[in-house]
Amino acid sequence: MGVVIPLEENKNKLASIKPLVDLTKADMERVNQLILSKAGSDVQMIPEVANHLISSGGKRLRPMLTLAAASLFGYRGENHIKLATSVEFMHTATLLHDDVVDESDLRRGKSTARTIWGNQASVLVGDFLLGQAFRMMVEVGSLEALDVLSSAACVIAEGEVLQLSVAKNMETTEDDYLSVIRAKTAALFAAAAEVGPIVAETNKSGRNALKSYGMNLGLAFQLVDDALDYGGKAADLGKNVGDDFREGKITLPIILAYRRGTQDERAFWRDAIEGGNSSDANLEKALGLITKYGTLNDTIQRAVHYGTIARDALAPLPDSLWKSALMEVIDFCIERVN
Repeated sequence: MGVVIPLEENKNKLASIKPLVDLTKADMERVNQLILSKAGSDVQMIPEVANHLISSGGKRLRPMLTLAAASLFGYRGENHIKLATSVEFMHTATLLHDDVVDESDLRRGKSTARTIWGNQASVLVGDFLLGQAFRMMVEVGSLEALDVLSSAACVIAEGEVLQLSVAKNMETTEDDYLSVIRAKTAALFAAAAEVGPIVAETNKSGRNALKSYGMNLGLAFQLVDDALDYGGKAADLGKNVGDDFREGKITLPIILAYRRGTQDERAFWRDAIEGGNSSDANLEKALGLITKYGTLNDTIQRAVHYGTIARDALAPLPDSLWKSALMEVIDFCIERVN
């Protein structure tokens, strides 16, 4: 199914993640070395499963946020490398677990670990990576950083359970949806950004600024991801267009289309999502209703709103290349729809 809904065109698309990549390049090389080292095990299947996902081409945005947030406040030590690696392991573990829960077959254009090694191996290797993440946090020796990241791990798990509780329920509200993505996605963005100023031993205002930046960047990021599922291209998504629809996943484009629809249209959504009737014909109809009510562009506008909050969080900090790169990440995340 190659249906693509064009979103409003941005004539001045210039934002790039490249400034952040360039600034963190040396540190990210060290993070990548540590990732490969800590993913190793005498149990052969563990590095096989871990490296399958680790090497699949993700941008590693979350660990770059940790490195940049520490450097923004002048940190010159070693501990940000271990914390950034911990953040990436937490993220990788959640992806392994997510693919099992969602029964996903593709991740970044490749077969998911669960389709190759099975659900049990995916869950257990995810647990191994979480364990390695916490070992590195302990090595850093910062109780504050450990508290932030361990709290995020709990919140992410709560978000997974909350998503299960609202799955295939068309009475899910926008507030319910925001609670899910705040926990599942934004919490790790916030923690990744907050541990940077913690390890740099900066003041409370700097720490709060990066936490707010990460939280709102994460919300914007996920909102755009959910719009892309209905308005993107499979080659860019690393999955099939409409996978959320097929999985009965309740995201904002559907929530808005359902609430704005006629009685007959709402009956269609209940049959398709709650009844599991996610045929190609129903996906075509769903895309038509999403277009009719403009819910993709409204989803993107929500993302722009949270992006503005993230930008305002950083605004009081002194200007620097690091701050500029973090600002550009906001625009980059939102402009992925074009």
